[in-house]
Order: sequence, then structure tokens, then C-alpha cells
Amino acid sequence: MPTSITRRSLLCQCATIGVAAALGSVASGPLARSARAADKPRIKIGQIGVGHAHATKLSVYRKSADYEAVGIAEPDRELRERASANAAYRDLPWMTEEQLLSTPGLQAVLVETRVRDLLPTAARVIAAGKHVHLDKPAGQSLRQYRELLAAAERQRLMVQMGYMFRYSPAVVLMRKFLAEGWLGDVFEVHTVMSKVVPAAGRRELAEYPGGIMFELGCHVIDLVVGVLGRPERVAAFPRRSSPQDDGLVDNMLAVLEYPRATATVKSSALEVDGGSRRHFVVCGRSGTFHIQPLDAPNVVYTLDRDRGEYRRGRHEIKFGSYERYVGDAADMARILRGEKECDFSYEHDLAVQETVLRASGLEVA
Repeated sequence: MPTSITRRSLLCQCATIGVAAALGSVASGPLARSARAADKPRIKIGQIGVGHAHATKLSVYRKSADYEAVGIAEPDRELRERASANAAYRDLPWMTEEQLLSTPGLQAVLVETRVRDLLPTAARVIAAGKHVHLDKPAGQSLRQYRELLAAAERQRLMVQMGYMFRYSPAVVLMRKFLAEGWLGDVFEVHTVMSKVVPAAGRRELAEYPGGIMFELGCHVIDLVVGVLGRPERVAAFPRRSSPQDDGLVDNMLAVLEYPRATATVKSSALEVDGGSRRHFVVCGRSGTFHIQPLDAPNVVYTLDRDRGEYRRGRHEIKFGSYERYVGDAADMARILRGEKECDFSYEHDLAVQETVLRASGLEVA
């Protein structure tokens, strides 16, 4: 078993989303609603920032019967004007940050600013006593992120990270296999997370010296740390492979070392049809679990013996498309209502961010 997550918490995590989700019966609309959401007060939520690539996830929370969206804050006029026509924000009031944080009954805030502003913005939200959904990656300063998590822990506030595969039905099923010990001792994890980034996007990403691993590879590093825990050592191999002179580190490999296992993480901004080859493979002494592609997942698992309802040998499960962040929203609602504990600890998220920085070839301070 991985040292970072206990068997009990993994089983709880599988139960949170449900076996039905793991078996592929997730429907994106109905799952956004708690079974008894109509009988419970709605959670007031707001959003700060529209500059993040995933900022339109607010639409998921707006569709959920668990939430009432009260407003958005975005100080940049150009970003605000551009976002005003987007359906994700339609008919919501635009506020200052101070107005949003002082809204009566506000419980949680989605922080969806540009990456450089994520941590200082989230710190202000925590200081105001609100729970946070914080998009990725969690800034470039591990010290600043550690202080943020410590402040949240002191106030018993949630900081939910926006890694987009945590509630994938394929990943939930993988956690069940791990929790039950069906794969045996894990000795290898291999994962790829790539795409083609156009010229304008490359210029924006070049602002961050961590390159494409920092921006994109972080999603799968979250999964690696979930399986194997915090690595003993990380070796980063950053490369600039494009002839474009924009400064983006666009072709990156990291090797994560563990006492009895290794993990390789590959991320590039150059791979044509990279989405179809995005994958996550866990190899254990008793079986292998292979998810590919990650965004509309199919699973191929191989077991050395029958395990519960899963048969010995090689088998395939096709999940297909699922709506991102529906599971995140549903889980946050249950946690804020006190119906369950958070499955991802402050320690896990801190270990993920430290690993992201090291895998990106950055100094950790």
C-alpha cells in the first residue's frame, strides 16, 4: 500500500463517488446533485478571477442543486469584459473582491486567477474565513503554499485543489484496486500528459520557468503521489525542443525515485494529438492498471487471479466522456455539510506541490 494514503481512507474515497461511478454509470447532469440536495440549504459560493484556463468550471457549480453562486470578482477590466459574454458567468453580478468576501452567508470561493495570483488571492480568502477551491498549480513558492495550508488548517477550512482527474471514474476504480491490494506491491508508475500549445499560449506559459511540467504535468503528478506518496528523490530533465524562441520549456521528463519503485512523468507542449496518448499506468506484482486516454478514459487491467467481481487476465472497461469537476463539486458539498472528511489531506497536497516544483526543475524554497 502507498504510505501517503491509508487503506481506510482509500476505501472511503471510493465509497464517496460510489461503485456505480467506478463502473461507468456516471451521468454528468444527475451526479451534480446530491440525493437529498433539495432538502438542504444551498451552499453560497463565489469566484475570484477568470484568468485561469479552467475558470469556466463555475458552470458546474451553478448547475448543481447543492450551490448558489452569488457573484464574481475580477479586477482586470479586459478579462472581465471578455468573460461577460461567457455562459458560465451569465446573469451573475460582478463585484469587487471585498464585496464578494463580505457577502452574507458566503461559505466558499473558487480561486481562478492567473497562476501568478493564485496563492495571494487564496490567502485573502482564507483570512476572510472562507473555504477555497484553488486551481492548479499551487504557485511557485512552496513556503507561501505551506503557509496557506497551515492557515487553513488552523481555521478548519478546506483547500480543494483543482486537479482535474481526481474524480475521473477510471481513477476512482484504480483507487479501489489499490485499496483492496489487488495490484500487489507497486513497483512502477508511468504517465504522459501532453498536447500542442499554440504560439499565443506558449508566450503566456513561458512566464513560468517550470514550463509545461508545471502547467500540465502537475495533473498526473497529483495521481503519482496518490499512488506512491512523496518521492525520496526527483530527477528533472527539462528541454526546449521547439525552434520558437519564446523561452518555454516545452519537452520535459521527470523520474521519481522510491525505495522499491520508480515513476516516470512525461509532459510536452509539442505532441500532435497528444490527448489520445495521455495515460496513467500502475504496475504491481499482482496486476497492472492502465488508463488511456485520461480525458475520456478507457481502462485495461490485468490480474494474476480473480479479485472480487474482477476476473483474472486482461480486461477492458470503456468509460468514455465524463464532465470534469462534477465530482469535485459534489464532494465539497458533502465535506462542508459535515457528512464526510476530506480525502486529500493538507500533507498530500503539500507533497504534490513540492514534487511538481522538483519535477519542473525548480528550486524548492
